[in-house]
Amino acid sequence: MIVYNPKDWLSATFKLHKSDTFKKLFPFLIFIAIYSWGIAYLELEYLKLSERSWVKNITIVHNLLGFVISLLLVFRTNSAYDRWWEARKQWGTLTNVSRAFAYKLNAILDEEDKVNRSFFRKSIPLFAETLYDFLRSDYTKFMLDENEHPELKSLDSKKHGPNQVSNMIFQKINQLYKERIVSGDQLIILNEEIVSMTNVCGACERIKNTPIPLAYSAFIKKFIIFYTMTLPVGYVFSIGYFVVVAVPFILYVLASLELIGESIEEPFGIDQDDLPIDKIAANIKKHCHEIILA
Repeated sequence: MIVYNPKDWLSATFKLHKSDTFKKLFPFLIFIAIYSWGIAYLELEYLKLSERSWVKNITIVHNLLGFVISLLLVFRTNSAYDRWWEARKQWGTLTNVSRAFAYKLNAILDEEDKVNRSFFRKSIPLFAETLYDFLRSDYTKFMLDENEHPELKSLDSKKHGPNQVSNMIFQKINQLYKERIVSGDQLIILNEEIVSMTNVCGACERIKNTPIPLAYSAFIKKFIIFYTMTLPVGYVFSIGYFVVVAVPFILYVLASLELIGESIEEPFGIDQDDLPIDKIAANIKKHCHEIILA
């Protein structure tokens, strides 16, 4: 994710970053420019159609369809941004829950209980780290610290990482309850934090595994291609060979909105517009280490 100054127009206008749509669309823009020139030459030089030809009335249809396609693209980008913002809120919730979980355990556990403090000091941020790896489709490496932890023997890197970590944490808390280190009321309070962490995981999975319906996305792409491919046919009579510049620019604007929607609807990737969940997980680890003193 790029941190930038939204008020800096000069940098935003002229700086090309890796996800810039112009570089992705450049081959298509060249093609549509050549295509537009061919249509213009065919109508003006070869067929010698006049301005009285019925072909020029196609622009009326374009005016009507332009309004429709603008509504579709607005809905498309808004839906994609809603997914991106929902993912950011979920990771913000995970940050707050992890902090709350850490300071509650820090107050409950005895200051001399180094073993249990060390366990929770590492295991709480481990949930965020495994969720980060899980959303990026990487196998999680379960290592709490250099010391031996018998709980790790039951963890399998090929299984659902976040579920295993939350299960490991709850088993540890339940064990502390049986040993009367944690009371029944405290068990209920700590259980709510684990449930909240699991809810965040489920919400992130929903965002990742439920993309925009294929039929809707495919229809918009077909609509944009058909719209731009027919633009030169009617506008040749009003702007002549300028369609070689105008039509590629219209394609660039419309297709860029679609590409931006595709980019932000999957917020857990590694593109520059995706969420920095690795850094958020690192911050959770830092905060838990500050709260729970070993």
